[in-house]
Amino acid sequence: MTNKKTDIELKFNHKQSAHCENGAVSNLLRYYGIELSEPMVFGIGSGLFFSHMPFLKVGGIPVTSFRPLPGIIFKRTARRLGIKFEKHKYSKPATAMDALDENLKKGIPTGMLVGVYHLTYFPDPYRFHFNAHNIVVFGKKENNYLISDPVMEGHEKLTYDELLRVRYAKGTFAPRGHMYWASKIPEKIDLEGAIIKGIKHTCKDMLTIPIPMFGVKGIRFLSKKVRNYPAKLGARKAASYTGQIVRAQEEIGTGGAGFRYMYGAFLQEASVILKNDELKKLSYELAEIGDLWREFAVITGRIVKNRNKADESYDKAANLLLVIADREESFFKKLKNSIT
Repeated sequence: MTNKKTDIELKFNHKQSAHCENGAVSNLLRYYGIELSEPMVFGIGSGLFFSHMPFLKVGGIPVTSFRPLPGIIFKRTARRLGIKFEKHKYSKPATAMDALDENLKKGIPTGMLVGVYHLTYFPDPYRFHFNAHNIVVFGKKENNYLISDPVMEGHEKLTYDELLRVRYAKGTFAPRGHMYWASKIPEKIDLEGAIIKGIKHTCKDMLTIPIPMFGVKGIRFLSKKVRNYPAKLGARKAASYTGQIVRAQEEIGTGGAGFRYMYGAFLQEASVILKNDELKKLSYELAEIGDLWREFAVITGRIVKNRNKADESYDKAANLLLVIADREESFFKKLKNSIT
C-alpha cells in the first residue's frame, strides 16, 4: 500500500468479468488470497434462476429476471465458504463517505451498490436506471476514488461528488449508501461442500418452487404471456413488453444465454474438483440450452424492431420457450441426480 499524504492505493488485482456481482465477489476474495473464478462464484452462489413477475413492474412493464435478487449470490457465496462480511447502509451521505475513507485507511477494499445511470465512465448507451450495480473502491488519490468496476477492462476513477451521487441514486432498489467488506476469512474453506450446496439450491429453485412464475414453471408461464401479447396488448405495447424481456436477457448482466454458458463453465470446474465426469457432460447440454435462449433473443429482437421474417412470430417465440422449459426441466433433474 502506498500512502502519500491522504493518498491511498491498495494492491488490488482487478479482473474484468461478465457480471458485476460475481466479479466484485471474485475480485474481493482474491485480495485475501482466495482464488475463485467468476463462474465458480456464480455456481456456489446459485446465481442461475428464472422469474417472470407481472406484479412487479419497471416503467409499467412486468419484470423478467434470469437471476435472483441483487445481493443474493454474494450472500450465499459468503455463507457457504464461511466468510463473514460486514454490510451497512447510511442515512447521511457524508457519513457514508467518511466510513469509506476509514476503511481505505485500514487497508480494506470496499464493495458497494451504486446506480448505473450517473456513472461517468460508462458509455452513454450503457447508462440506464439500474441501482444494484456492484463496484469495489480500493483507493483514493486527491479527490478521486479508485474504482474496480468488474465489467470494465481496467481501473476507473470517480470524484467525491460523482461517487456520492451514484451511491445515493434514486428509484427502485435505491442503494442508500450500501457498502460491504470482508471482516473474517477462514483459514480453510470447504470448496467441495460449497459447490454441492450451490448445485442443490439451483436445482431446487428451478424445479420445485410451487408458484408458477419461477423456475421452469416460470418459463412456461412466460410462454403463455408472450403468445397472448399481440391480441391482449396491441402491436406497439406487445413490442414494448417483449423488448423488455430481450433487454433483461441480453443487456442487463449476462441474462438467459450468457448465464447458461457461465453455469456450464462452473460445472466444468466443479467436475474436476468433485471428480465427477457427469457434470462435464451436463455442461455441454446446458450450452445447447443457452443456444436456444440466444435463438429466442434473435427472434424476439427482430419482432420488436419489426424486422422479423414471415415465420418469426410471437407464436414461434412462445413455442421456443416451451422447448427451452422442457430441456431445462430434464437438465436440472439430471443435475440433481448427478450429485446425490
